Amino acid sequence: MCLVLRSCLPYRAWRACRAGGAMAGGKLDSPTDKRGKRFHLKLPKLRRNSNGQSGVNPPAPAVPAADGLDSPGAVEELLTFEQNLERRHLCEAGRQLIDREERLFGEIAETEPLQHHEEEERKLAADRGTLVCLVEQALKRSLSSEEGNAEALTSALKAVCQEEQQDRLWILRPQKNPPWRPARWRKLHDSTLRSLVEERMDSASMPGEQGQQSSIQQDVCAMGKQLKDDLLRVARGVKGCYPPELDVCNLYARLYHQAFSARLKRIAEFGLAGRDCAAMLHWVKDHYPRIFQNKELVLEIDYEDLGALLPEELYGPLEEQHLSNTQAELQTYINQVLREAEQAWKNGDELERRDGYFFSPLAFDVVQFIDGAVRSGEILLGDQSKVQTTVCLLKDFLQSFKKFHEDVMKGSGASSRPVVMANLGSVDQFRNYIIKKRDLFPEDVRENCLSAVTAMEQSAHTFLLSPVHKQLKPQYRTLGTSDWLKEQVFEKLLGSLEEHIKDLQGLTESCQQRLMGQLQQEVTVEYVRRLLRGKVKLKDKELQERAARIVTEEGQRLSQLFSRAGSREDWLNNILPKIAEVLKLQNLPSMQMEVTSLGAAFPDLSDKHLSALLKLKTNLSAADRKTVKETFLDNLTETDVDAARPFFSRVQLR
Repeated sequence: MCLVLRSCLPYRAWRACRAGGAMAGGKLDSPTDKRGKRFHLKLPKLRRNSNGQSGVNPPAPAVPAADGLDSPGAVEELLTFEQNLERRHLCEAGRQLIDREERLFGEIAETEPLQHHEEEERKLAADRGTLVCLVEQALKRSLSSEEGNAEALTSALKAVCQEEQQDRLWILRPQKNPPWRPARWRKLHDSTLRSLVEERMDSASMPGEQGQQSSIQQDVCAMGKQLKDDLLRVARGVKGCYPPELDVCNLYARLYHQAFSARLKRIAEFGLAGRDCAAMLHWVKDHYPRIFQNKELVLEIDYEDLGALLPEELYGPLEEQHLSNTQAELQTYINQVLREAEQAWKNGDELERRDGYFFSPLAFDVVQFIDGAVRSGEILLGDQSKVQTTVCLLKDFLQSFKKFHEDVMKGSGASSRPVVMANLGSVDQFRNYIIKKRDLFPEDVRENCLSAVTAMEQSAHTFLLSPVHKQLKPQYRTLGTSDWLKEQVFEKLLGSLEEHIKDLQGLTESCQQRLMGQLQQEVTVEYVRRLLRGKVKLKDKELQERAARIVTEEGQRLSQLFSRAGSREDWLNNILPKIAEVLKLQNLPSMQMEVTSLGAAFPDLSDKHLSALLKLKTNLSAADRKTVKETFLDNLTETDVDAARPFFSRVQLR
């Protein structure tokens, strides 16, 4: 009877029949289907034919049990090996092959030896080969979006796990293994995925036109895009087909990382031109890490565990090549910007005006070039010290710019003045960049650059303001004279100043502020110098108070004028009122206190300046002047001269 059952029942059902000694009409222990439901299998009944031979009635169909009762509406079909393959039920097909393997080589052969049929073993090996092909096919379609691939992949992975478990069982058995054991399907799985990844990276391509990209850049971009798209596909779909312990996202990440790395190595070893070298570094240091910062991938993949995309022995030379290429290109670009500015001036081209000021793109372009190279270098080289050599190019450039600036000021053409004003705007931009990026510059280079822009600014101020002072000289001459006390000579000076200030329009707000501050200081210095020359004799209290009132009022009007013009040098507003207070005071102790206050506010006030101021008060005795000066000198030694802004040191007395 068992021989008959073997031909019509699955192997597990046949074993259950044999082990239980079931007879005709009896019931087997019910096996379970793939959902865990039990089948009620009814044994075929024996009958005698006309020749007295035993036979069997066809077996009743297996019906899954529901709550212990037969459910006539739910019939589970028992599929053959070929049918399971056709429907891509690879796990079920694999289980059938394992059952056949057990029958030929396992415990049954040990307890009840069966004749070893080479034909049956050959057939089993062939069926296993067919199943392997279909499992490989399902794995290779892992990243395809075709319908049914997910179910086939899930079943294939279960088949892989079954085979791995069967390998472990055979290790524990004493009898000889089947020729295909151990099958090592996990290695098959991994090698298949590796081949899949290699094929997809080799066939990667970018759709459409790629503009100015070289063929190398296109290949690298295409592989990077393929890597990202496939890893997202794994995280979104393939992951659900795998058991968690296989960690499929990190598995795929390692495979793609290795494939991408191997291809980049070959490209780097072949040699790269300038732009290709930069593109390679961008991928290694910037684009590639950002792929794994994707919110869907960052939770699934341990990026740090992947290691470097390129080894140091290849990456180091690429860094040096990129730095050298960058500096050469940068030098070319910034020199070209300066040449264009020089040529425009020589041609007498009219400068563009923006918001009322003369504009030059020189500093803007140069700063953009340098800053772009620095930011790119910081990303690609990862070390600020390596990009310091890039910003050092600004040092030599500023010297060339300074020479151009000096040539412009030597010129007599009508275009020189607007160019100088535009250059002041460029100087301001360079200064702001150097200060903002002070940590990027080596200290000596930073100081050299700041010194250059300061010298350029001062020379520009001199160029613009010297004509103003030359034309104001007639008004300056009357200051501090007897006519100054009698007539309204300051009105002429103030009116002329207003006209000249109008002619100095065309600067950016910050440049205008500094230029007006410089002019305010120079006018105040000239005012004090003319006053201290002593051409006016203040013989009595009335004249001294009148002079003090005039100095105070004129000081206030100067402050108001320059404040409207844009100056922010408010510290200058205190000088003339303090001088006026010394002129007005008659009480010696009060005078001593005011002189001490003046010296504290302006530590560069010298004994010579103080002597000239006190000599204006001709009614002050020599002894009193000596007492005041001694008080001043005693307090002067306690003051930090270097900490204050210089003023009286600019007032040159004969």
